[in-house]
Amino acid sequence: MSNERRIAYANQVNDQSLSLFFSGFAPLKSADEFYTFAVNRNFFYLTGIDQENVCLLIAKGANQVKSYLFIEPVDPVKALWDGAGLTFEEASSLTGIEVENIRDIQTLNTFIAQMLSTTRRALFGAIETIYLDLERFNEHVPATYPITFAQKLKDLYPHITVKSNQMILAEMRTIKDESEILELKKAVAITKVGLERIMDNLKPGRFEFQVEAEYNYVLNLHRTSPSFGTIAASGKNATVLHYRDNDSAIEPNALVLFDLGCYSNHYCSDITRTYPANGRFTKRQRDVYETVLEVNKKAIQYLQPGMTLKEYNDYGKMLLTEGAKKLGLIKEDHEIMKYYYHSLGHYLGLDVHDVGNYTKPIPEGAIITVEPGLYIAEEGIGIRIEDDIVVKKGGNINLSEAIIKEVDDIEAYMKSRKS
Repeated sequence: MSNERRIAYANQVNDQSLSLFFSGFAPLKSADEFYTFAVNRNFFYLTGIDQENVCLLIAKGANQVKSYLFIEPVDPVKALWDGAGLTFEEASSLTGIEVENIRDIQTLNTFIAQMLSTTRRALFGAIETIYLDLERFNEHVPATYPITFAQKLKDLYPHITVKSNQMILAEMRTIKDESEILELKKAVAITKVGLERIMDNLKPGRFEFQVEAEYNYVLNLHRTSPSFGTIAASGKNATVLHYRDNDSAIEPNALVLFDLGCYSNHYCSDITRTYPANGRFTKRQRDVYETVLEVNKKAIQYLQPGMTLKEYNDYGKMLLTEGAKKLGLIKEDHEIMKYYYHSLGHYLGLDVHDVGNYTKPIPEGAIITVEPGLYIAEEGIGIRIEDDIVVKKGGNINLSEAIIKEVDDIEAYMKSRKS
């Protein structure tokens, strides 16, 4: 599969070009302690390798494409401390790159210099362009390794054009193949088990972090971790979209909103469910919940390939506006911003808020979240219901369909745990 992706990528870049993808490094945390390594997602997408200090190089000439991998040779001493990395043969088997095209990472710069010299033009022609993964979240975050590497290349080879391959990979990653959908299914299945354990242990008087710990226990049992910071927000806390403190006591009759997910081979689930702490919705809570649930269901049916994300978001906002009027929350359409202040969903995949060309219509095979919500701070009610949807012609696939969300099902489940 990685080889097919590399070919598809190469078909979209210029001839006489090199493309480099770095796996990355674990950032320094303090003294000699490092953060957990997180592989660069574009690199992983094209190789399947989850290891530090590895580089994929794709060389494209007028008539040929070759992939090279640069990796640390196995060091017997380092293996005693940190474990052995991939051998050249193992890396070849995993990626489909011929073992003769796998080199010591220390030779990367020399290899690039050779590729850019006249003596190598017979292989790929005069290299004119180098593509790099030039992503930067904003001006406040440190420069990534590819950004600093790009500057080095410009200094050494001023005649070379450096381009970003971000959008090529973003559009490729938007459409999920069957292997990717399988990983999403696994992540959602683990999330389902975690949410059931939450319902098993949810009750007034417990702290939000105690219930969050029940979810983390399930993830530990499955040798995975949260795909983002878990939101366990009770009462008014649930009206703060990115509430992360999770330190409040859960009050009687409160609703608790859980927005959470986990990884399966780096693919992310992202699910939100809202439960009554004491096992039963009040009349008002049920009315608001049913309003949000109806929008969730209609939006899943409405979503289809070819529509724009704006059309999708406008539809959800329109339904929530109608619902808020029926609930007596608003009289004018513009007032909905007081109770609903986020988009209806986003792409999902190797990142929770996954890459994609958000200006283009939604392609078939994309995975999108459907997550309407209403947030009524003055009533201490925050409700969001989120599912992960594979967009398909003729009918979408709800990967989280088995995670209960009907009022009667939730109340029945929470009642049965006590019997």
